[in-house]
Amino acid sequence: MSKPAFARRAIPARVVLWLAAAVATSLPAVAAEEPAGTAAEGPVVATDTGKVRGTAGDGVSEFRGIPYAEPPVGLLRFAPPRQALPWRGVRDATRYGHACPQVSRYGLTEASDTEDCLTLNITVPTGDAAAGEAPAGGRKPGRKAARKPVIVWIHGGAFVGGSSALYPLAPMAKAGDVVVVSLNYRLGVFGFMPHPAFPASHNGGFGLEDQRLAMRWVKRNIAAFGGDPDNITVAGESAGASSVCMHLIAPKETAGLFRRAIVQSGGCAHPLRPVAEAAAAVGAQVAEKVGCGDKATALSCLRRAKVTDLLAAAAAVGASDLMAFSPVYGTLTVPLQSQEALRTGRFVKVPVLNGGDAEELRLYVAYDVQAGARITAETYPDDLEAVYGDTTPAVLKEYPVTAYSSAPTALGSVMSDFSPKVGLNNCIYLEAGKLMRKHVPVYEYVFGDPAAPPVTTDPGFEMGAVHSSELPYQFPRFDNTTKVAGPDLAPDSQKLAEQMTAYWTSFARTGVPVAAGAPVWPRYTKETAVMNFTPGQVGTFDASVAHKCGFWKPLYPGFLTQ
Repeated sequence: MSKPAFARRAIPARVVLWLAAAVATSLPAVAAEEPAGTAAEGPVVATDTGKVRGTAGDGVSEFRGIPYAEPPVGLLRFAPPRQALPWRGVRDATRYGHACPQVSRYGLTEASDTEDCLTLNITVPTGDAAAGEAPAGGRKPGRKAARKPVIVWIHGGAFVGGSSALYPLAPMAKAGDVVVVSLNYRLGVFGFMPHPAFPASHNGGFGLEDQRLAMRWVKRNIAAFGGDPDNITVAGESAGASSVCMHLIAPKETAGLFRRAIVQSGGCAHPLRPVAEAAAAVGAQVAEKVGCGDKATALSCLRRAKVTDLLAAAAAVGASDLMAFSPVYGTLTVPLQSQEALRTGRFVKVPVLNGGDAEELRLYVAYDVQAGARITAETYPDDLEAVYGDTTPAVLKEYPVTAYSSAPTALGSVMSDFSPKVGLNNCIYLEAGKLMRKHVPVYEYVFGDPAAPPVTTDPGFEMGAVHSSELPYQFPRFDNTTKVAGPDLAPDSQKLAEQMTAYWTSFARTGVPVAAGAPVWPRYTKETAVMNFTPGQVGTFDASVAHKCGFWKPLYPGFLTQ
């Protein structure tokens, strides 16, 4: 049988052509230094690298574009990050920094070719504990007991895209009375590509090391902004959530940096690639495409290569593999295979809030359909075989196309229950929760609002709660581009958003998710103790039954345990 479009490529061929070309766009300018004594208004906070001036209003103080690392250029390209150099005077922190280098994807996201991008943003609810030299009416934080819980948010984007500028932090900060931090980190070829010539200790993990350096910056400096350095929750969605997984399973590098973890669509239990395998399959190919195939000179050659050339080469190499630039294991950055680390308890022992979206992979089916793929009742068996191979007959029997409103909807639903190709599926989320709950408190959930706002243009089939569709519930009007704001939520969805935000921020405060007037969220100690975030159905349910994990376990014992 011929392989269908979805299995052959994560980004279809015709899309790759314009992806490779679309590598220049205008993005917000990096924050500039402001001379000491300037009469500009706004709160000023002293960090260990210098003073920053932000903005204040509508119940928050915001500081944007603060550098936590030196620009990763020259000898710092393809190397672990180095702490930012101090500056003199007061640095303007009113604008987001540049997004890290990336191509535009799916006709939605913005491109960037700027390597000077390692910055973070901080939003502080003012109220009775304004940060630093706050405007009139604020005051400096007092005793440690008055400091606020901190959420460090890591953005998603398949490890090749995204930006902290897409996430409005103020609503969560105000609703939960928490300090919220977001950050940029190196992506794709610059942050997650291993190569035989790179330093072995952190090969393929420079983006994760960026995140860790940012967390160390937060640990040292957040008290000056009114946050509690001993009450930090690291959180993320998609690639950001998978990054949280990698921080959990690298305790020698990350222990003490956070007290709790939130994983949204991260697939912590999905197998990782060995570093050597990925270096040969991805890194060596990218190097060859930009004329750096000589092993003896590869590192210096890659450091001299043009940003746009590297991005185009990475887009071509990664076109057939959605996970081409996902994290690898076998280094100091990620020492162990994910399942082994979780099963044996060799991870950071903190409470975890874990889960994902009911129809995750319908989104990627939509991307393929929008790019011209034909997924019909006739092609459905071939589509399944490309993903499931020899188990296809059993899958066809369990998931007949006639049980769904369309063939694309059926394909997306099957893979959202379980897929061996990618960790964005519900049985893998539940597997991770089962492994972790033997060692730490786990709170498991599924987001299932069928009225979630669309995160792409209408593909012509039923979407529902697809991958990333929960983000507007935490970051109102979130969209994949800074040029457009997403729609407001419907009334029932807005109520759900308020409940979710309350649960999330309560977890960050105490380690237990609680929302006033909403159902009790129990620890994940049995299969029926999973929270269902669907309007009118908020409460616990058996997600394993809902996503047919009992069917998948005997077919894929290497992924799912009984």
